[in-house]
Amino acid sequence: MDALTSPGRTIRVAVTALGLTVLLAGTVWGDDDHFPFGPFRMYSTSDPADANVPDTRVEGVDLAGNLVDLGERATGIRRAEIEGQQAYYLADPARLREVADAYARRHPDAPQLAEVRIVIRWHDITDRRPTGQWSDETVVRWQATP
Repeated sequence: MDALTSPGRTIRVAVTALGLTVLLAGTVWGDDDHFPFGPFRMYSTSDPADANVPDTRVEGVDLAGNLVDLGERATGIRRAEIEGQQAYYLADPARLREVADAYARRHPDAPQLAEVRIVIRWHDITDRRPTGQWSDETVVRWQATP
């Protein structure tokens, strides 16, 4: 086995020091986008003991007035995609038409949707325990034009 040369050792120490510096800087000033050199805040923080927990869903109303679950099975759109784009839907509710179109492609014989909305169910938490109580908040709504 060959011994490590002095320049090789210097390079390894410099690369290690650089890696540790980037890791430390990411820990102090980084965000989720800088992972693995920044903190993954989802696992490094917690909500207050009495903070309500959101459960986001997408639902529609067909022309007959029936409530339609517009989850992943119905549309092919994952809930995480909806949650990740929620600010865009809030800014332009007409974008929810894409959800209605995705539903229509998967269910061509189903009644047309008259409305699509994003609803957050807020589950009540007290002392880090669910109370079984909840309330719904419609955060954005799109209605089809007749």
